[in-house]
Amino acid sequence: MSVLPPPPSGSAEELAPTTIDDLVGHVGHDAERGVSLWRGAMRRLVRNPSAVIGAGLMLAFVLVALLAPVLAGYEPGRPLPGSGITPSSVPGPSPEHPLGLDSTGADLLTQLVYGARQSLVIGVVSTVIGLAAGAVLGLLAGGIGGWVDTAVMRLVDILLSIPSLLLAVSVAAVLGQNRTSVMIAIGAAQVPIFARLLRGSLLQQRAADYVLASFSLGLRRRTIVMSHMLPNSLGPVIVQATLTLATAIIEVAALSYLGLGDPNPSVAEWGRMLVKAQARLENDPHLAVLPGAAIAITAFGFTLFGEALREALDPKFRR
Repeated sequence: MSVLPPPPSGSAEELAPTTIDDLVGHVGHDAERGVSLWRGAMRRLVRNPSAVIGAGLMLAFVLVALLAPVLAGYEPGRPLPGSGITPSSVPGPSPEHPLGLDSTGADLLTQLVYGARQSLVIGVVSTVIGLAAGAVLGLLAGGIGGWVDTAVMRLVDILLSIPSLLLAVSVAAVLGQNRTSVMIAIGAAQVPIFARLLRGSLLQQRAADYVLASFSLGLRRRTIVMSHMLPNSLGPVIVQATLTLATAIIEVAALSYLGLGDPNPSVAEWGRMLVKAQARLENDPHLAVLPGAAIAITAFGFTLFGEALREALDPKFRR
């Protein structure tokens, strides 16, 4: 005679069937410790020296940009009378001008700090433009699928076949020489990157158990995509946005160097400072070294922090 197994013991709440929230909750790798994915990532970032250094460089860049009127005592791009500029050299550092003057007689420190503000504004706005447009395309492709996915990805493939800087130059040349066109140009070059990344993340989420369970429970596709799949797919996109800021700052300087930046001479730009320094590289190399170092250090800080954030969110590094 067979013996039936004893009925399971426990309260009614413990015996309740698994809900969709329970299925979603197991996705986070830190759920067993009661720690959210982002909170665990922040803890790992604090312990990562690369993340700390990158965050420090980013914070310094943002503070310099925001406090430009306090740090600079002169108007950007305005030559100072009696500056003592000669064909062979420019005046060096002095109490009134800690970094000296540039080739036009303007205060070099003022040019640098206001150039940081210009790079920050254009970099952030262009990244937001690229992220927003790319997220819409990626959401359509990965969330709907079918012929929509095919059409969107063919458009993305065409954009990816064009180098980002070349695409930015083309868009800036068509729209005209102003700050708005530079923002749109740099943002347009980043759209296919964000679209492809979000689409890939959504496709990975589509095969997850909680998504299959959601469909089996009869939830609408729009609810599943917007409430469950999209929030769980934003990690790689946020990491890419941090890395894109570094690329945007470099491209801002590149477009300015090529003469596609803001035409207003009173607007300080790091790329324009490099152009002015070309004729004096032999006698006054610091005119090119300082803006070049500012571009390199700022991009390095964003890249360092972005890579550390990627590692903090990557399951392979969370052990």
